[in-house]
Amino acid sequence: MRIAFLTAPEGVEQIELTDPWQAARSAGHEPVLVSTEPGRIQAFEHLDKADTFPVDEVVGEASADSFGGLVLPGGVANPDVLRMDEKAVAFVQDFFERGLPVAAICHAPWTLIEADVVRGRVLTSWPSLRTDIRNAGGTWVDEQVKVCDHGNNKLVTSRKPDDLKAFCESYLDVFAEEAA
Repeated sequence: MRIAFLTAPEGVEQIELTDPWQAARSAGHEPVLVSTEPGRIQAFEHLDKADTFPVDEVVGEASADSFGGLVLPGGVANPDVLRMDEKAVAFVQDFFERGLPVAAICHAPWTLIEADVVRGRVLTSWPSLRTDIRNAGGTWVDEQVKVCDHGNNKLVTSRKPDDLKAFCESYLDVFAEEAA
């Protein structure tokens, strides 16, 4: 299965990109880095620059129907930039409209809020997003991983890098289940 990993040109938390990416690859999936600009993205380790990664597809040219699921890595700046990009927001909305599974960790639910897809859903995130999620009509819980089956697709969310092992296991299980 092809899995889209959507990031801004800079600001993604490196481990929240690389751990789920490697988990997907190890499970036999094809991770695809989708960004708002071509070239390379700049990852961060908290506030410090880390590695760069090549962009595989540009969001304005990519379509959800060519993927089996979407992963939204966190980092504070990453979702803040994505939620201001109309094409990125439309890309996220398209996954929900098509009933494809989506996984988001840490601050990534900011992009989900902008896409107006959290209403009626139960999810978790970095704790500072709690009020934003509630204001957008979602229910926030403080859990390592939350799988929400609402509407025609499943949403997997997680709080922080310490939850990555559980996040990766859960999102891969959900994506495999949805593909079957």
